Amino acid sequence: MITDPFFYFCAVPAILIFGMAKGGFGGGIAVVSVPLMSLAISPIQAAAILLPILLVMDAVALWSFRGRWDRANLKILLPGAVVGIALGSIGFRYLSEDMIRILIGVIAVVFCLNYWLKTQPIDARGPSKLRGGFWGAVAGFTSFGIHAGGPPVNMYLLPQRLEKSLLMGTMAIFFAVVNVIKLVPYSLQGSFDHTNLITAAVLMPVAPVGVRLGFYLLHKVSEKTIYRICYFFLFIVGIKLLFDGVSGAYLSRF
Repeated sequence: MITDPFFYFCAVPAILIFGMAKGGFGGGIAVVSVPLMSLAISPIQAAAILLPILLVMDAVALWSFRGRWDRANLKILLPGAVVGIALGSIGFRYLSEDMIRILIGVIAVVFCLNYWLKTQPIDARGPSKLRGGFWGAVAGFTSFGIHAGGPPVNMYLLPQRLEKSLLMGTMAIFFAVVNVIKLVPYSLQGSFDHTNLITAAVLMPVAPVGVRLGFYLLHKVSEKTIYRICYFFLFIVGIKLLFDGVSGAYLSRF
């Protein structure tokens, strides 16, 4: 297993943050987890260690939001996600980590600015095969590489103004299925070596703590506040990813 103390200094908060997002608190903030762990190890290894831990989080989230999901949206999102995962397993090797950060950052920032700068209230939208299929594919693609499928799914679901537990339950089902599917290409690529699996097992107890903490905060905070938090963190994460991606791409030229 990894024994570097600095790795665990980064990994424990990263897993807690991801777990809180799985539990419904903080929205797109989960996207910072792989970059945070990448301060100590490579992003590819960070993603491999996180995936088994995410499956535990998914189980806790499914139990927490049991019976609360939007079937119509899941029927639209999941086929798109399968396409995105397939494209990710083929195409991610040709995209640099900085390019992926820039892509996610642009999407997140533009979405938040559009929400904040509108002079008229955003109308609640229902499920859409076109929008849902597209965002589901983007979510599957970005989730495959750095477990950053949250922002694209938020792009599609947040404008629908679903009740908060229904929103989080739908996302819990979606990512549980997505993460199980990702096991296949991750295994074929040899991501689950002994070091990664043992390290994931050591960190596993942190996962349910984060999810239950997020679930607790979700039910202590108003729905309006939850959405404000979602958009706020989505914007902050978008700016951070843009900065990291652009600066990384610039420095790589020298």
